[in-house]
Amino acid sequence: MRIFLASMLLALAVNSVAAQVPNSIGAEGGDIVITPIVHASAQVEYAGKVIQIDPWSVGDVSLTKPADLVLITDDPAHHFDLDAIAELRKPGAPVVLTAAAQARFAEGTVLANGMDGVFAGIHVEAVGAYDMTPGAPYHPKGEANGYVITLGGKRLFFAGVGECVPEIQALQDIDVAVMPMNLPVDRMRPIPVAECLKTFEPEVVYLNHYNRPYANWLANPEGSPPLDVQDTLGTIRAFVEALEGESIEFRDADWYPPRTK
Repeated sequence: MRIFLASMLLALAVNSVAAQVPNSIGAEGGDIVITPIVHASAQVEYAGKVIQIDPWSVGDVSLTKPADLVLITDDPAHHFDLDAIAELRKPGAPVVLTAAAQARFAEGTVLANGMDGVFAGIHVEAVGAYDMTPGAPYHPKGEANGYVITLGGKRLFFAGVGECVPEIQALQDIDVAVMPMNLPVDRMRPIPVAECLKTFEPEVVYLNHYNRPYANWLANPEGSPPLDVQDTLGTIRAFVEALEGESIEFRDADWYPPRTK
């Protein structure tokens, strides 16, 4: 397995990281650039167009660009931030979201699980994001989305938060997957995420959504950052070990920068 681990220690030492680092994916007509912003928030650039996924105001706005398309996976604040949408959305740019989110943003277009469409010239498919195992926090079927976006002949899957449901296992020809390791929740810890990836075998994978305690602190930074009681570095190492022997390239990226504002 090809593993990009050079930045792992810095990426997880959140107090020493100065900024996020973009990542490039070769595609027809030029590179796709993926910039992790914070937690589940990412920016995707290709051929002059910018996609913002789950923009969140606690992220470093200096890294972001005005969006031609906004994709919202769910309706909690760290996925659906009206202030961030207002700041980053180009005038009239489409916002694709869930039915629950549209209740607070009537301009958005609902894309239900299993539906697809073309927005800002970009083909988008909505993939179910939900839990099958009971227990809080529970994500019911039909309320949240992951998205497959096609750019330059490449298919990028940004999973919503949930388990490895049949809709994910049925994915085909995925070049890049961004998967939540929903810690500290037990349902999507390192081994389940790795086993899920083996069902659809993307070429490249990123992990996000794996440090909820620190994300909560970023949203309300009182006192010092929380201690890493969940052993984030250890869980990522366990994920890497679980993918050993697979032809999946893991790219570690910094989704949790230090608080700067």
